[in-house]
Amino acid sequence: MLTTKQCMELEAQYGAKNYKPIPVVINKAEGAWVWDPEGNKYLDCLSAYSAVNHGHLHPRILKAVEDQLHTLTLTSRAFYNDRLGRFLKRLCEVSGFDMALPMNTGAEAVETGIKIARRYSYATKDIPDNQAEIITAHQNFHGRTTTIVSFSNDDNATQGYGPYTPGFKHVPFNDTEALEKAINKNTIAFLVEPIQGEAGVIIPDEGYLRKVREICDQHNILLMLDEIQTGFGRTGKTFCFEHEGIRPDILLVGKALSGGVIPVSAALTSKKIMDVITPGSHGSTFGGNPLACAAGEEALNVLLDEKLSEKSLELGAYFLKGIQAIDAPIFKEVRGKGLFIAIELKDEAGGARQYTELMKEKGILAKETHVHTIRLAPPLVVKKEEIDWALAILKDIFTNH
Repeated sequence: MLTTKQCMELEAQYGAKNYKPIPVVINKAEGAWVWDPEGNKYLDCLSAYSAVNHGHLHPRILKAVEDQLHTLTLTSRAFYNDRLGRFLKRLCEVSGFDMALPMNTGAEAVETGIKIARRYSYATKDIPDNQAEIITAHQNFHGRTTTIVSFSNDDNATQGYGPYTPGFKHVPFNDTEALEKAINKNTIAFLVEPIQGEAGVIIPDEGYLRKVREICDQHNILLMLDEIQTGFGRTGKTFCFEHEGIRPDILLVGKALSGGVIPVSAALTSKKIMDVITPGSHGSTFGGNPLACAAGEEALNVLLDEKLSEKSLELGAYFLKGIQAIDAPIFKEVRGKGLFIAIELKDEAGGARQYTELMKEKGILAKETHVHTIRLAPPLVVKKEEIDWALAILKDIFTNH
């Protein structure tokens, strides 16, 4: 077995430097816990950016994948397979949408949503060719493709990747007046995260999504919600939009859709909108493959059977209250919804990285985002006593260092 040092050296020698990981190597996992090659145990408070909501190696999902692995893994969409229809039916039942277009990664789901919105709007609205415009929010994160980084305002994600794809404009997040002012005759959609995850778990005001829904309806534009991080129980509801009792026109999902076992994503919408997608107009060799469908279908069943959304709501409130009770002078704000929590530090703290590395030394794995913020998002199967253990460590770190 390779040691931690050997694993890091190999990656440094042969891998691109597009990540700056916390200095830990994970080689085993179960539930909410992970281990390094030397046997050190850590509480996973990142969940692979909310992809592992069901916990690592959930036995029911593994069983479904193992059974499928010995039967059929890939056909491409040149042929039907016996798993795709079952999976899409279950996904539509859980989400309440008519139809789904399966892909692999979250970025692919976003690209799919953009294509659906554009094609539907050109077919149903009087918009000149190549003039459709989608509004996005400042500090958004929707993926890393060239089109998606074209509407990012993160210099690190965009610099050196031009020319950029046209057809997008920004408005401040959580600002409905700015959204309404930005709409013009060529506007077709507003693409937004209900909570901005990579920006630091930025939670909009109560009523923001309801007002956004009203504005989109008034101006006959599509509301596209990116729930790739917030979906499948992370915020205490199956989908974050349920907190405000609204529904988007197009829902984009990924990450936890398979329980973190295999890449699965999808764009969901009504039959009326999805019908603009015709044979040959969009596709993916691996999108909708039988192995992914087996994982996705069972992950949805586990989510409901084990009431993971309800656990996230209850334990998230408990975890949030516990962190807020820590008397730490360097805390600027502690915020969260469900098990999606952020600790934002004051500038004088000197950045969050030193604290995430200290947390690693004490047995908690989390990751800093946007310099000053620590995001905490453990698997939804985490137990109350494990949260108590983490709270004791966080209190020690932030009151004694």
